[in-house]
Amino acid sequence: MPIRTKKTKPTKRILGIDPGTNAMGYAIIDARGEDINLVVIGTLKIPAGYSQALKLKKIYHQVAQLITQYGPDDMAIEAPFFGKNVQSMLKLGRAQGVAIVAAVNKAINVTEYSPKSIKQSVTGNGNASKGQVAGVLSHILKVAIPASSEDATDALGAAVCHHFKGDNRGGGQSYSGWKDFAKQNNHRTKE
Repeated sequence: MPIRTKKTKPTKRILGIDPGTNAMGYAIIDARGEDINLVVIGTLKIPAGYSQALKLKKIYHQVAQLITQYGPDDMAIEAPFFGKNVQSMLKLGRAQGVAIVAAVNKAINVTEYSPKSIKQSVTGNGNASKGQVAGVLSHILKVAIPASSEDATDALGAAVCHHFKGDNRGGGQSYSGWKDFAKQNNHRTKE
């Protein structure tokens, strides 16, 4: 009689991004089932003197470099929330778009999550504070999360949320490449 072995899921490497034009948070985790390990976490600080175009170029190159260096399978990115300042929203949307393009150009699946969805997934409360999210992430990963960077913590939250949601099920918008992004967002693209 053959011995049956339990199939284990492969480890998935997930890049989380919290887009911003002055500071972009990033975190990479390796996840398999209940086992989640932090690979790297940090914040890209962009000099204040840079023009908007140079900031976007820096974001693109940084995300592309992270993908080349760490080889993630997926990227989870925090979606911009609607604020009162239209200019800030426009800049944040541009930063998010550039990060998405860097990923899809490297054939990385991208999933977008709202801040509320990330908080809900990580803490069970969509209205949790950033401190509560950091505390739960520290507990889950069994490592101290740097309190100095909310951007990096938000990126880590996006990566963990993606893992918890089962790689796109339950709330995120996923793209397998530029053509797929354009097809799903034809109202956002020009012919």
